Amino acid sequence: MRRAKLILNDGSEFYGWSFGAARNITGEVVFNTAMTGYPESLTDPSYAGQLLTFTYPLIGNYGVPTTESSADGIPLLLESDRIHVSAVIVADYSQRYSHWRAKESLAEWLQREGVPALTGIDTRRLTMRLRESGVMMGRIEIEGAADTPGQEATDYGSVNWVERVSCHEIITYQPSISKRHRVVLVDCGVKANIIRCLTRRGIEVVRVPWDYDFNQLAFDGLFLANGPGNPDHCEKTVRNIRTFMNHDMIRPCMGICLGNQLLAKAAGAKTYKLKYGHRSHNQPVRLVDSNRCFITTQNHGYAVDSSTLPSDWEPLFVNMNDGSNEGIRHKSKPWMSAQFHPEACSGPTDTEFLFDDFVNMLR
Repeated sequence: MRRAKLILNDGSEFYGWSFGAARNITGEVVFNTAMTGYPESLTDPSYAGQLLTFTYPLIGNYGVPTTESSADGIPLLLESDRIHVSAVIVADYSQRYSHWRAKESLAEWLQREGVPALTGIDTRRLTMRLRESGVMMGRIEIEGAADTPGQEATDYGSVNWVERVSCHEIITYQPSISKRHRVVLVDCGVKANIIRCLTRRGIEVVRVPWDYDFNQLAFDGLFLANGPGNPDHCEKTVRNIRTFMNHDMIRPCMGICLGNQLLAKAAGAKTYKLKYGHRSHNQPVRLVDSNRCFITTQNHGYAVDSSTLPSDWEPLFVNMNDGSNEGIRHKSKPWMSAQFHPEACSGPTDTEFLFDDFVNMLR
């Protein structure tokens, strides 16, 4: 292993060793407190442009499963067809792995896909720094390595990451059971399990690029996917959602993560950046106007300002840790969204029933 270091924008330095690709890189440094699920996290497009720190100390011990996809192009066990994080930061990388599904080590996968990774980092001190000061840009420098082309230092929020991870053409997925409805899915960086959750409920999914005017298509419902970065860069998507809302035919709509923020913006609300975001498997949310709580998977750095919701909208869920918005719904129309991830992968599946709620609204 080569010696390496992480340098934060505030001047803090953290020293360790490289076990991924030998490339210097810059990105926004964030942390995830989940205990499992690193293959799913690394392939989640919502992490695009970020240097992902795992707070769980031991990473790599169960290797990496197959990266192959099914006949329809959906990854069998991962959340997209490639690693999206810019780099990985861990306290202790396990070079030996053991799992019946493992096909290769984490290091082999990262090196094959050209993703840098550091081990031996004091992730407790790093996480405390990010919690105190907020997420910030950082740079990984590996002994004897060259800079990554096109990875010049920049402000994470100034980049349209959705444009970089969205599909570029329409892709249609057929349901795994008898077809019930046709749904347009706006791909802002969709996780594969969202598509799986829809197709196994009899939904034909028409996946369209983030800026595509889907209103020209025939469909029964609209689904707004998760994705990375600042929602302010998705004004084209917001305009298309507003057109959908103003159509004479009222059709159901559901959003997840960035989809929650875009639905809120289309309704006229505002969003803001969280200090250090929510990235974990253990975020408690409460269904508004009830005492019903759920433990959820989350991965977002921006949130909806509930106080700016128009009078015909209301919060649907609230975060029990910091009181931030975790979902919205229209008071009379079949439009709703969740800031967390009901599809999980990885994490708890307690809120997967929201897909059933959406499908039941379709006509």
